Order: sequence, then structure tokens, then C-alpha cells
Amino acid sequence: MGSGKRSLTTAAMVLACACAVLSAPAVAYASPTPGSTPVPAPTPTPPGSAAGAGGAGVQDPQAIRKKKDLQAIRLKLDDLYHDAAVATDAYNAAEEKARQQSAQIVDLAQEIVKSQEKLDRLKDLAGAAARAQYRGGGLPPEAQLWLSRNPQEYLDGAGRVRQGEHATKGLLDEMARTQQDLEQYAKDASAQWQKLEANREARAEAQKKIKKQIAAAEKLESQLQKEEKERLAKLEEEAAYKAQTAWLSSGVLAEIDGRASAQGKEAVKYATDQIGKPYVWGAEGPKSYDCSGLTSQAWISAGHGIPRTSQEQWKQLTHVAIKDMRPGDLIIYFDDASHVAMYIGDGAIVHAPRPGRTVTVAGAGSMPILGVVRPDA
Repeated sequence: MGSGKRSLTTAAMVLACACAVLSAPAVAYASPTPGSTPVPAPTPTPPGSAAGAGGAGVQDPQAIRKKKDLQAIRLKLDDLYHDAAVATDAYNAAEEKARQQSAQIVDLAQEIVKSQEKLDRLKDLAGAAARAQYRGGGLPPEAQLWLSRNPQEYLDGAGRVRQGEHATKGLLDEMARTQQDLEQYAKDASAQWQKLEANREARAEAQKKIKKQIAAAEKLESQLQKEEKERLAKLEEEAAYKAQTAWLSSGVLAEIDGRASAQGKEAVKYATDQIGKPYVWGAEGPKSYDCSGLTSQAWISAGHGIPRTSQEQWKQLTHVAIKDMRPGDLIIYFDDASHVAMYIGDGAIVHAPRPGRTVTVAGAGSMPILGVVRPDA
């Protein structure tokens, strides 16, 4: 990644961290410099504390209760959107399988047509051979030789007849093999069709789950007042910032010094060019994306196709240690590999977070990391 892009990313991270500091109701942290260990800043004195209210040291119980309620709502929303992400991965997997099976059915159908045409030609040839043998087979060979004006011509003709008989036998054998191939193609096509129908059902079921989870989350959010939504957003920022700070405090960023490959740079450029576009489950661009839709399309644009879902990316791509991570690598999140983002350097990722959000830059450690995979290993 170029220095300009790195500066832009660093600036975005610092700005995001600064916003979290200003918005955090209880604890604030100094904005980290990439590669350094963040140090907690002095905690601001909240209104109503001992220093701010004549030493009373008592916080408003109603405010505490509201904050706990919002925290519970935040965790509930996280669960709902996580379940929606799991269902989205299942939907995408079923969609990908259905796409592959449809292509296989088309290929099998073409083979069936070719085999049927070949069988028809062989039948015509076998029929012609049978008719020729019938016309010349009215007398026994000895009588034909005795009546022949030119015995040598007859013997030559008899040789050709024997050759024809061998050819006819070969023709019949080929017809039998072609018939067997035709029957096998038909069986394979039927099996693929059944799998396709099963995947369509799985896709429909996943779609129902996605819509159900998102609808529940949206209903929960719609019940909040404007001020509560704003405080909820601040709580989300604070949680993400604390997680990122803890990740950076481990010193992991100081160990990461990998440089992007040529394809990795292309993938990063594609992904960062999508910043601001909305998250839509099942989407692969160009106007909207889900998390694995963004990463898979970014690597396709770089000339390297990868699996469509975050779970398959985790299963099939080469695993690398976090300390060896380089821009363009994919970070897989949560124990069930239900989310994926692209590392872009300086401790940052670009990802499509969830419904209602847009493709954005975030801290690489802002969510629980399962591991890192490299598409172009």
C-alpha cells in the first residue's frame, strides 16, 4: 500500500479513536500511534462524582440503569446481527453450490444430447451393415464360390465380408458403450437436480432466518428514542475502541511488518474503493456488499478467485500467523468464522460490517479474531 493510502488509513483510525474518546461516558484512552502501545489517559471526572459534586461521590441511579439497559440492547443487537451473518453465510454457500450444480446439469445435458446423436448415427450404420449382409447371405459360402465366375474375386469379397463382420461387431460394442454412457449421464443429471433442489430449499430456509433476525434487530432499534440511539452508537464505538486498544496493547502491531504482494495491493485498492457503499446480505457488488462478497470480489479483481463465504475462505485458504500478516490478507472473526475483513495495514481493516452500515475502515482488533488467511500464498 502506498504512503498516501497509509497516511489516510492512519488518519481515519486516529479520528475514529478520538471520536470514541470524546463519546465514552466512563473511560477514555489516548489515541494510539500505529506500532506503539496505547496508554490509558486519565479518566475524566463524570458529573455527580466526588470531585464534581462537592465530594458526594454518588452517580445518578437512573443514568446507571439506562446505561445497563442500553448495554443489554447492544449485546442483543450484536447477537441478532451475528445470527443473521451466520445465516447469510449459509445462504451464500447454498447459492454458490446451486450455481455450480446448475452448470454441471447444463454440461450433463449437453453430453446427453451428444451421446444420443452418436447413438442414432451408430444405429444407422449398424442397420446399413445388417441390410448389406442380408442381401449377400442368401446362399451358403460353398455355393457362392461354385457359382462365382471369378473365384479370386469371390475370395476377395469374402475377406471384405469378414472385415465387415468385425466392423459390425465393433459398431455394436460402441453402441452398447454409448448407451451405457447415455444412461449414466441421465442418472448423474437426475442426482445433480435433486442436490440443486435441496440447496434451493437450504437457501430459502437461510433467507427466512436472515430476514427474521434483521427484522427483530430493526424492531428493537426502532423502539429507541433518538437520544438512546445516539448513546447506543457511542457504546458501540467505545466497545470497538476498547477491543482495538487491548489488541494493540499486546504489541502485535510492532511485530507486523509484511508488505503487500502485487495482487494484494490490487485487492486492497478494490476493497477501499468500495468504502461508503451499503451492506446488503448476499450482495457481491458493484453497488453493495456483504462481508465475504467484498473480500471475494476484491481478490477476483486482483485476478485470484477465492471461495465465496467467510467459512470456506477460512477452511480453504492458507493460514498465516498474525505477526506475518500483510495487506490483502483476510482476517476471519468469531469462533464460527461468520465474519471476514481485509487487512489494509497500520492495524486497520476494511469490511462490510452488517445491515444498516456501509463498507468502512475499522480497527483489526475491534472484533474477536479467529485467524488470518492468505489468498495468494
